[in-house]
Amino acid sequence: MGEAARGARLRAGLTQADVAERVGIAAEVYGRMERGKMMPSVPTLFRLCLALRLSADVGLGLATAASVGAALWEGDSGHRDQLPEMRKVLRSLRRMSRSQLNLMNQVAAAILPER
Repeated sequence: MGEAARGARLRAGLTQADVAERVGIAAEVYGRMERGKMMPSVPTLFRLCLALRLSADVGLGLATAASVGAALWEGDSGHRDQLPEMRKVLRSLRRMSRSQLNLMNQVAAAILPER
């Protein structure tokens, strides 16, 4: 659990204190979890996964982030917004002007296969 949580926290650019606050636990407790000295309760695991946008399967070591990411990408498109790549694109798009958005739409139309 600890390695997966630490990796997700670092990818999100959060401190241990940030995660602890979002989960509703003491920073020291979160630190022990991240170091593998303590396992979270099921409710805490649920909040931790939400805060870190981490699959419980990955957090518990039952799957890799790559396998979960591939399943999300290939599966229901409603889950694609959970992928880090999609969130990064959306953050960039939100900062664009209307003309820049129109240009990006043209680029997307040019590179996507026709349906």
